[in-house]
Amino acid sequence: MSGLEIERVTVRLDGNLVIDGIDCTAPPGAVTALIGPNGAGKSTLLHALAVVLSAESGVIRFDGDELSAMPRRQRALTIALVEQGATTELALTVADVVALGRIPHLGMFGEETAADREIVTDALRVVGMETFATRDVTALSGGERQRVLLARALAQDPALLLLDEPTNHLDISAQLETLTLLGDLASRGVTVIAALHDLTLAAGWSDHVIVLDHGRVVASGPTTSTLTPELIGEVYGVRAEVIERPGERPTIAFTRID
Repeated sequence: MSGLEIERVTVRLDGNLVIDGIDCTAPPGAVTALIGPNGAGKSTLLHALAVVLSAESGVIRFDGDELSAMPRRQRALTIALVEQGATTELALTVADVVALGRIPHLGMFGEETAADREIVTDALRVVGMETFATRDVTALSGGERQRVLLARALAQDPALLLLDEPTNHLDISAQLETLTLLGDLASRGVTVIAALHDLTLAAGWSDHVIVLDHGRVVASGPTTSTLTPELIGEVYGVRAEVIERPGERPTIAFTRID
């Protein structure tokens, strides 16, 4: 397995250059944190990886296959995208929304099976939303909706999981539960790429980082050796100290540069 390979990818939105000819990789079976300041291009890159947006140039491959050339159903079986703050005005129950993740797996007549329903129930259980199954999704809080969207992606059973700020709207406990889940998925072979704005979460919970700034990759590699105080200062304009304690995940302390 070769994981995700991004070669010379350029993306424009409304004529504006947002992703500028980048090259990087995300290793298979690992959590890769996609980080960078606001406006760096993180969400745009995730949408290009999911082939929701078309790249102007370059190639994106997953396990050696070019994603844009895949048949649509194969791509839907391979990639799941959890967007930040996605909403719906449709009167769907939580279970209905999660069941949408099973659509690529349905047979010729599109009929849901008992196995599909069991997968949906299990996905809701994993994200702690099983008791919400019959609730109207439009009545949920932002954090609850975020967990439902993650459950939908789990029900899809993807090999490549893309997440845009998956800890957004979540309280601290739910953030840690979500990041633990992503690590568990990676340990089972899923390639996970998550855009994160919290550098301490990125430092403590990812195996690999890709650092974007103004649409370009300024660094990528193993988290512990790549996310240094010098890099953080260069990209974010702050002083940073990476604090490591035996048996604990690293944390980062910040002060502004005057």
